[in-house]
Amino acid sequence: MKDYIATFHTHLSALLTFQALQGRGVAARMMPVPRALSSSCGTCVRYTAADDCRDLLDRDWEALYACAGDGYTCLAAAEEP
Repeated sequence: MKDYIATFHTHLSALLTFQALQGRGVAARMMPVPRALSSSCGTCVRYTAADDCRDLLDRDWEALYACAGDGYTCLAAAEEP
């Protein structure tokens, strides 16, 4: 299991992703975006899963990070609309 953080352009997208993850039994929580990362809405979803669950991210996601110790590795960034 690995820890991931997904950032979003809107608070609603963060909430919808949080609900989708929980609906699949993934341990997730909404939280403020860490200072090392940026986000349009300031809210992110941190979760622990066997894979990055990219298919559960709402369409308005901004970026997906893997958490490792005190650092983050960007796995994907959404294209600008």
